[in-house]
Amino acid sequence: MRWILLFAGLTAGQALAGEPVVKDVTVEKVGMLWNVHVTLEHDDTGWDHFADGWEVLDKEGNRLAYRELMHPHVKEQPFTRSISGVVIPDGTREIFIKPHCSVHGWAETPTRVELSP
Repeated sequence: MRWILLFAGLTAGQALAGEPVVKDVTVEKVGMLWNVHVTLEHDDTGWDHFADGWEVLDKEGNRLAYRELMHPHVKEQPFTRSISGVVIPDGTREIFIKPHCSVHGWAETPTRVELSP
């Protein structure tokens, strides 16, 4: 079953220079688990500076899942990677995606994603 998502306020000023930017998120519920697909954009320059992961958080900031990115995506921008089998508690109506960069660390502001019923 594919769920429709609503983004809450993505703006050009959301990320500081150098932070990875969440461009899109899609989630699918498969039985009791979820697949989360995140599209990131970042000015990867190589092994010394690249988007190296992202996490799925609940509204309290608890980590539900983490996706490590194992290599730079210098020539593949934006790029999409997924996490399968994420446990999102029943009744959850929103999740947050927070990307990480090998130089600048965690993005300052997570991207809010509403899960529509």
